[in-house]
Amino acid sequence: MQFIDLKAQYQALKSEIDANIQSVLDSAQFIGGSYVKELETQLAAFVGRRHCITCANGTDALQIAFMIAGIGEGDAVFCPDMTFISSTEPAKMLGAASIFCDITPDTYNLAPASLERQIRAVLAEGRLIPKAVIAVDILGNPCDYDAIAPICEQYGLTLIEDAAQSFGASYKARKACSFGHIATTSFFPAKPLGCYGDGGAVFTDDDEADNLCRSICVHGKGPGGKYDNVRIGMNSRLDHLQAAILLPKLKALREYELDARQTVAERYNAAFAGKLVTPFVAEGYTSAWAQYALLARDGTQRDKIVAHLTEKGIPNMIYYPTPQHALPVFQKEPAYGETFKNANDYCARTFSLPMHPYLTEEEQQTVINAVLEAL
Repeated sequence: MQFIDLKAQYQALKSEIDANIQSVLDSAQFIGGSYVKELETQLAAFVGRRHCITCANGTDALQIAFMIAGIGEGDAVFCPDMTFISSTEPAKMLGAASIFCDITPDTYNLAPASLERQIRAVLAEGRLIPKAVIAVDILGNPCDYDAIAPICEQYGLTLIEDAAQSFGASYKARKACSFGHIATTSFFPAKPLGCYGDGGAVFTDDDEADNLCRSICVHGKGPGGKYDNVRIGMNSRLDHLQAAILLPKLKALREYELDARQTVAERYNAAFAGKLVTPFVAEGYTSAWAQYALLARDGTQRDKIVAHLTEKGIPNMIYYPTPQHALPVFQKEPAYGETFKNANDYCARTFSLPMHPYLTEEEQQTVINAVLEAL
């Protein structure tokens, strides 16, 4: 059994993926190419954005977003305490401070009340300039954008959606990657839409941001091309092979994989209801189920369940064991009195089970039985 079964997915899509890869090899065009252009067009249409710019990975996508937002020395970037380091790592590299906010106790996403407290604390201190908010759709479940967007507007902050885990999810009939001035996603192999290496994308409706992003991706190129460098940029492009692989994967995601993920999640929810804290997806939301994360009663029970699953040979993971504020690299970041109660509680109790659209009912029942045995 696999935690995320990429082999099963490949077997289902083998003929299309192999044909596309062979086409790239025959063309000998590995940077740029028709598949990259087609992928960007389809991705933009799928999420409902004017522009999609593919790049080398999800972390680069975030760095590009921060560069477009003008993030630099002395700026404050606000981010949920429960995420992966890449959500603010590029901002730190540009000289900004990472200001973490607590999460909600039900969705585990950015808590609007904590966000506003932290913004006001930064303003009151007067040392940093509030600049941007990174709304991370954790575990595949979109943030509460109806609450977060007005806060950003009130304080003049750029809203960036980090949809690395939520591609394919939706919030009140809008797709993930359609929120904020800029949205980013990752095509890391384990993501809901993943390639066979690294890849990422930036989404925007702003024509100027689109042009700037395409310039940054190719060493700050100007109108005259890659040797007409008008700004400092990056070398961050999605290669032709990865685009060729992603196109049939996007088709499968759209046609049946998202529905299959919902079916797997529903079976888990039914099995564990009343026994463990199951994931909460609010009305009007659809999760992409990048992970299926449960909460045990406490850390002791979590460790017992994880040990039993491991003994049975059932893969499991903890997303994430440490909140961002407690990581060694961030321990000197200002907390402004925030206790991160919900993030600390989540990290102490969470564990994740195998989740992918090719998980058979038999495999899932094996997982369910093992968890119930541990309980």
